[in-house]
This record gives sequence, C-alpha cells and structure tokens, in this order.
Amino acid sequence: MNWTGQVYTIYAQFLSNFPAKTHGWISLALALLVVFGIYKVIRRQLVYLILLIVLLPASVPILKNIWQGLLELLKFLLSRRA
Repeated sequence: MNWTGQVYTIYAQFLSNFPAKTHGWISLALALLVVFGIYKVIRRQLVYLILLIVLLPASVPILKNIWQGLLELLKFLLSRRA
C-alpha cells in the first residue's frame, strides 16, 4: 500500500470515531487548520523561501511538487465533507 492509501485509511479510522453527520464539519475544520498552518509557516519563513527560489533555481519544481501535494490533501479533506 502506498503512502496515500495509508493516509486515507488512517483518516477513515479517525472519522469512524465520530457520528456520520459530523464528518463534513470535521473535514472542513481539518482543511482550515492545514491552511492556517501553511499560512503561519509561510508568513514566518517568507524571506527564506524567496532566497531559496532566487539562489537555487532547482527549488522551484520542488516547491511546486510540495504545493501539489498540499492541494491534493486539501481536496481530499474537502471531498470528505460531502
């Protein structure tokens, strides 16, 4: 099983602890927490990210890959809301 399958399994087990009616709200709350956490990290480390992009052009594809992974996570969390 790949890592995404493991994450889905762990998340499904986590949601099984709550009533089905609250799964959407829990997913939305987790998505908001992820966005807030990313915002806090970027706000604090913005200068370092800019220096990384300027001084190391190879970091751009790496950062794009990280953002794609984070967007997939958010899409997954928000899809569980419905």
